Amino acid sequence: MIRLVALALSAATLATAAFAEVMPRGIGSFANIDGGTLDMDDWRGRPILLVNTASQCGFTPQYNGLQDLYDTYRDAGLVVLAVPSDAFDQELSTNAEVAEFCNLHYATDLPMAEITTILGQDAHPLYAWLRDSAGFTPRWNFNKVLIGRNGAVRATYGSTVRPMSKTLRRDVEAELLNEDT
Repeated sequence: MIRLVALALSAATLATAAFAEVMPRGIGSFANIDGGTLDMDDWRGRPILLVNTASQCGFTPQYNGLQDLYDTYRDAGLVVLAVPSDAFDQELSTNAEVAEFCNLHYATDLPMAEITTILGQDAHPLYAWLRDSAGFTPRWNFNKVLIGRNGAVRATYGSTVRPMSKTLRRDVEAELLNEDT
């Protein structure tokens, strides 16, 4: 348990500098937990907060904050994309269970992918790109990546950074005002 807390805390101190490389087109397509496809290319020109989530984690109550952040800034253009993952053995067994859990306990309506592999050789192409180009690999559930309007990684945040924290809101607001696309 101490090791897990240390990992979560070290993830909270990840660099927040902008990375130069822009996300390539075609690598950010996810199966939508409610059916269909979520394609990050459709959100080009909008900031995206990408969050790897899990339903049975001590950080799971952050769904409330993610929904609040989405509600606060969606009309200004922010997308909050939840990506359920069992990378740390804390996700429910099926997509249906995850969807029901999030709707019942957190009344989420933010975009949510199906359960997705985010680590290792079989990582989703977007997470492989984050690892290879930005040096970002989630160290625990509820790690967050702010992708700017231009498709570049603007900041990363560990599990302990709450979605409605001053730091994260400041960065989101700055990116919403950023005209460099």
